Amino acid sequence: MTWSEMQPLLSQACWDTLYMVGWSTLIAVVGGLPLGILLVLTDKGGLLQNLVANKVIGQVVNVARSMPFIILMVALMSFTRTITGTTIGREAAIVPLAIGAIPFFARLVETAVREVDGGLVEAVQSMGGNTWTIVRKVLVPESLPSVISSTTTTIVALIGYSAMAGTVGAGGLGDIAIRYGYQRFETQLMWITVAILAVVISLIQFAGDYAARSLHRRGGRSGPAPRLRLLKAKEPAQADIGKVA
Repeated sequence: MTWSEMQPLLSQACWDTLYMVGWSTLIAVVGGLPLGILLVLTDKGGLLQNLVANKVIGQVVNVARSMPFIILMVALMSFTRTITGTTIGREAAIVPLAIGAIPFFARLVETAVREVDGGLVEAVQSMGGNTWTIVRKVLVPESLPSVISSTTTTIVALIGYSAMAGTVGAGGLGDIAIRYGYQRFETQLMWITVAILAVVISLIQFAGDYAARSLHRRGGRSGPAPRLRLLKAKEPAQADIGKVA
């Protein structure tokens, strides 16, 4: 197979892979971020302590994470057909990709949020902050560098999942590698596909690491900026006390 024949196949496959991974990542972040925070809030000593709910949510997440992706695709075929009207193609692949990534990302978010300094939470509570304020002003901003790193890890995992989705007609680079590289013995095309995947993953990892480091330098978790904001928030209250005196 010549390069002129391979180029349109590879271009379409790259677009299909980015399309599947992009949408499934967005859905995973939207669904996994609140789920991970909820696992922390409902745990023992959490702001919304509810051990029964925490155990139920945790067990569902564990079961979903433990299921191999290829089995998950097959198990969700009826649900996928209900959502998209088909079980073949990139749109159909987004459903199992997103559902498989949500619990994976939720556990990463849970780990990131647990690392937030408890002193900041107590400081906001002492100033009358409610649960929503603590989540919005402390937990999410302070864990953001790690959440971005977790998103990067999720994207890389989804690229691997999308390659498996290609085996059932979802398209993408995995489909090209299987149909042409393996079944038609186009070894050159298969290695080009592997090289493209390696480059894409390296670029995504570099961008994610750069974004996480940038946030750390600007005052991410354990940085001085949040503490300074808390101190500034206390100053007006102290000034009012002085006036009353």
